Order: sequence, then structure tokens, then C-alpha cells
Amino acid sequence: MQTQSSDFRDGIIAGLVAYLIWGFMPVYFKVVAAVDPLEVLAHRVIWAIPFGAVILAARRQWPEVKRALSHPSMRALLALSALFIGCNWFVYIWAIQDNRIFETSLGYYINPLTNMLVGVVFLGERLRAFQTVAVVLATIGVLVLTMSGDQVPWVALFLAISFTVYAVIRKKVVIGGMPGLFVETLLLMPFALAWLAYINASARMTFAAGDLDLTLWLCMAGPITALPLLCFALAARRLPLTVIGFMQFLAPTIQFCTGIYYGEELTPAHLICFSFIWVAVAIFSIDTFRAGARKPPRVLSGEV
Repeated sequence: MQTQSSDFRDGIIAGLVAYLIWGFMPVYFKVVAAVDPLEVLAHRVIWAIPFGAVILAARRQWPEVKRALSHPSMRALLALSALFIGCNWFVYIWAIQDNRIFETSLGYYINPLTNMLVGVVFLGERLRAFQTVAVVLATIGVLVLTMSGDQVPWVALFLAISFTVYAVIRKKVVIGGMPGLFVETLLLMPFALAWLAYINASARMTFAAGDLDLTLWLCMAGPITALPLLCFALAARRLPLTVIGFMQFLAPTIQFCTGIYYGEELTPAHLICFSFIWVAVAIFSIDTFRAGARKPPRVLSGEV
């Protein structure tokens, strides 16, 4: 019993660290806002590799990486997932620098709902009544924002859909989260290095261009990418899925607050949209908890 209590406590701490880092990530991209988004993306890919290698060595997960790289179908699927996560990262970085934090927050609020819709449309799953209500409310919120005279929240929709597609692809690959991320960044690395070489040749590279603080911040892109995934892996192995389901909304809530901090305009349409989203999230969370309470507590199995 004491071991279970200790595991639960450790899982809560690890989960909070993961979602707090993800939630405050806009602050990091604001710090490096003077750097072109593609260069920031390139550094995020490159510096995640050495930091990820340290984690893999500590967790003795190199066999998973070798297996994925030597298996053609796994390598192909991870290349496809790398494409989607790379595009997701780029749009996210660009949106933060373009003062669209509210849209990024909206995207990660509706991501669990897009996951459900994919399950219904492509996997033949059926929504429970309250899940259907949550999806309808979220859809109304997005439509209100779209029809209010503001532009279509394409950033939010792209982030939600691209990450959902990414998750579906990754489900088809039997590999842990850290080894999978390492292989994905490894496959993206040639493109990142090529881009850095190009902008360096055209004298447009910020890295190592005289601003030591900015150079060090760009190096931090690796830990900032890999560390929350490691913490999530630790949390996912120790916590019931219902608890993880509640915690996943912490990050977009913090992102929303950072948008307020940075002075983004919160229009009446935004308030109405987020009101619908927050009600949908509450219904979704309560329904998930009730469904989980009817089953024995379950944690994610396998190495994450």
C-alpha cells in the first residue's frame, strides 16, 4: 500500500512538472522571439538529440532505438510522424512569436476532442452521451470565433488536428515515447542542419552571432523538448488514465494565462469561444472520471 501511495505521489509530481513546462513553453519562445521560427525549430530538433541520448542511456532504451532504425516499416512510420510533429512544432513556434497564444491554447484544449472524433470516424468507436455534448459545445465555440468577424482559428485547428494525426501514427509503432522522439529528431536532423548551413551561408543565422545569452537559450531548446516527455513517461506509468486526463488541461490553461500576461487582445468572441470550450472540458473531464470510476484503476502499460 505504501509503495502504491509513493508511486501515485511521484506520478503526480512528474505529471505536474511535464504539464507546467508545456504550459509555460510560450515564455521560452517569447525569449527567443528575435530568432526566425525555422531556426528555432532547427535548434529544437538538433539539441534534443544529445539531451535525449543521455536520457536513453540512463534508462537503457538504446535497443528500442536500434530496433526502430533497423526495421523498415517502423522507420517509415516514424519518418511520417516526424513530419507531422515537425510541422506542429513550427506552427506553434510561429504562432507564439506572432502573438497568437490564445489560439495555441485553444488548439490544445480541443485536441482531446479531436482525438475522440478520429476514434469515431476511423476506428469505429462510439461516443458516450456526455462526450457528444462536449464535442458539440466545442464545435459551437470554434464556430462563434470563426463567424464573429475574426479570422478562422486555423492555428488552433492545425495544432489539434496535426497532433491527433501524429498520435494515431505513433500508436501504430511499438516504441516508447523517449526512443520514438529520439528517432524522430534523428530523422529530422539532416533537414535542420541543412537549413542552418543555408542561413549561415547567407549571414542570417542568429546562433553564435555575438549574443551569448540568446545562443545559450537556443541550446536549451533540447532539454525543454525532451524533459517534459520524460516526466510525462514517469507519470503515465504511475497514474490512472483518468488522472492523466484531468491533468492534460493544465497546460492550455497556463498558456491562456500567458496570453493575458503578454497583452494579447481578448475579444468578446474569444471569451464566448473559450466559455464553450471550458464547459466542454468540464463535461469531458467529469464523464471521463465517472467512466474510470466504474472500472479498476488502470495505468499506461509498457515503456513510454
